[in-house]
Amino acid sequence: MGSFSVWHWLIVLVIVLVLFGRGKIPELMGDFAKGIKSFKKGMSDDDAPEANGSTTAKTVDHKADEVKETSRS
Repeated sequence: MGSFSVWHWLIVLVIVLVLFGRGKIPELMGDFAKGIKSFKKGMSDDDAPEANGSTTAKTVDHKADEVKETSRS
């Protein structure tokens, strides 16, 4: 009762084919693969500066006088 038989899987396959059609499934899998590839590329782009040894920290400079003046207005 806990596992599915071959007939259950065949019925699920038929329902999926009826809902999505024969051409839609490869199209969806292609889009899924493109998403994974772009994710991996984005992750490798983030790691690239660390691999080169250039670890420059970005800082935000502000002046305390400007902050005080804007809070008085």
